[in-house]
Amino acid sequence: MSPNPPSRQVDPRDPPEPYLSFWRERHLCTLTTPRPDGSPHVVPVGVTYDPAEGVARVLARRTSRKVAHVLAAADNGAGPGARVAVCQFEGRRWATLEGVATVRTEPALIEAAELRYEERYGRRPSPNPERVLIEIRVTRAMGKA
Repeated sequence: MSPNPPSRQVDPRDPPEPYLSFWRERHLCTLTTPRPDGSPHVVPVGVTYDPAEGVARVLARRTSRKVAHVLAAADNGAGPGARVAVCQFEGRRWATLEGVATVRTEPALIEAAELRYEERYGRRPSPNPERVLIEIRVTRAMGKA
């Protein structure tokens, strides 16, 4: 039995076209955030990815656990935000983005994220006054597309 091959690193600012194309397709993703005890909290989300800015975006309700985890990590002195990962897969294709997440509340940023979501997922999110944006500064990308 051969050992597992190493992760397939991708330049997060200049990914190959098949990888970027995979991130444009409509796929449900997961977001993994750290709980206060350090254990992973994994939830399904929609994600948009902009390699030119080095950012992935997740829309969320202000009172969600994922938002609380990101805020708690910043409050606990873990740095400017939480270390998180977003992932998607289909068959043997997969893609993961890792980075530092912060919660953004600026209406213009949320609206821009909603437009990106609509572009990827084919529908505009329903209006929600509790909506915030989890913005992930991508530091690592891996996958096989």
